Amino acid sequence: MNKVYLLINTLKYLKFKQIKYRGYYFFKNKFLKKNYPFFLNSNVKEIKFSNFIKSYESYKGNYEFEFLNLTKKFDKIDWNYKKYGKLWTYNLNYFDYLNQENFDKDEGLKFINNFIDNINTIKDGLEPYPISLRGINWIKFLVKNKINNKKINNNLLAQYYILLDNLEYHLLGNHLLENGFSLLWGGIYFNDERLLKKAKEILYEELNEQILKDGGHFELSPMYHQIILFRLLDSINLVLNNIQERELYAFLIKKAKLMLSWLTNMTFENGEIPLLNDSANKIAPISNELFEYSKYLNIKFPEISLSNSGYRKIKKENYECIVDVGEIGPDYIPGHAHADTFNFVININNRPFIIDTGISTYEANEIRSYERSTKAHNTVEINNVNSSEVWGSFRVANRAKVIELEEDNNYIKATHDGYYKKFGIYHTREWSFFENKIIVKDSLNKEANAVFRLHFHPDVSVDEIKKFINIENCLIKEEYVAFEYNKRIKTKILEKKFSKTLKMEIVI
Repeated sequence: MNKVYLLINTLKYLKFKQIKYRGYYFFKNKFLKKNYPFFLNSNVKEIKFSNFIKSYESYKGNYEFEFLNLTKKFDKIDWNYKKYGKLWTYNLNYFDYLNQENFDKDEGLKFINNFIDNINTIKDGLEPYPISLRGINWIKFLVKNKINNKKINNNLLAQYYILLDNLEYHLLGNHLLENGFSLLWGGIYFNDERLLKKAKEILYEELNEQILKDGGHFELSPMYHQIILFRLLDSINLVLNNIQERELYAFLIKKAKLMLSWLTNMTFENGEIPLLNDSANKIAPISNELFEYSKYLNIKFPEISLSNSGYRKIKKENYECIVDVGEIGPDYIPGHAHADTFNFVININNRPFIIDTGISTYEANEIRSYERSTKAHNTVEINNVNSSEVWGSFRVANRAKVIELEEDNNYIKATHDGYYKKFGIYHTREWSFFENKIIVKDSLNKEANAVFRLHFHPDVSVDEIKKFINIENCLIKEEYVAFEYNKRIKTKILEKKFSKTLKMEIVI
């Protein structure tokens, strides 16, 4: 597909602020490159914080790290290690491992000092996103171990001022929100009014923008929702114990209640989330940990119905079904979106049956392209084209819009226009929910080469597929799914070609 065409149809959705800052940062980095000081005179405030949720174990000892299911043992840590891709390098630089269970204090100090001693050579680790996460992780570690080290504090304050000068306004979304959370931590830890003022400015604006009325994070990834909620709960914990900011505290609590409600709706009875859009396991805290954290913070929340996030959940005695009848994500930052309009997933008797295929990589390759494609989801692909033009690692050009939606408690009908510009085709899907049966009907406004697909959990047998799925003349094939990064597992998919209408029943 023509890259110029794709680029034009991607850029047209950006906010003016994103375009302005992209131009500004390009000009600044090319012609006004700034040599930042790596040490600033700091004045640390003693703060209280109880680290409720521990990090996943990623440091194995003896300079061996495992991120994204890829392991590397160093003789000497290379903070710019590139072999496993940028996300792995980012994880090394986040220092999240400082807060895993029983991490050794002296080893943590050794790693921090090693990073500081090599800071002149560090590249990806000095980008604003890893600075944001590293700042929080260093502060948690220092507070837990009652460490007040002038060298570390002076360097960390300097990193915060690098962040302050390079906030991710060119990206917005969860990146800018993470910048804001981290500035809150830095502002409180260093008793720095400038950091605190910018933190509050970002948090008020971005949480109002990014947390939808039904509580969903607007990038529509359950994994990122868990990550942002964790950061929000940590920030409530921090504000509650350290500063008299009643208005900020009340605001953060309000947003946490919304996010907790959404996560309650989206979490299956077995405690798992659907891996919709860019989602994978063992990255964010699990839902039950977040619910326990909210109890610890004494946050009580009402259950709000799913609405403008576009997801719906139907729960019967023997099954749970989550349906996607919303937009693919915010127009100006759909980087974690997939071409999955009208996707759905089902658990039967607390076992995953029809699943989302998840993600295994952020690298710009064929696997990433497939995992974001329409054919990787439980929906209809027309003329071998994606319903939304996903491309690169995180880009989307023209995208499907839901133009009609009709629903009641046991019925959903929706139409999207993802294929209209190219083929003049509207896709309509209807779900009818009964106690022991689901009927799915697909219809196109004119004939086309259409393919209906369902992706099953690897533990589901062919016999079970034949038992539960009622559809004629279909094929059962092998494909891959991913529950974690860099782990792809063979599973079974069902394919059925049709030209205009199709009816399928799931008999439970």
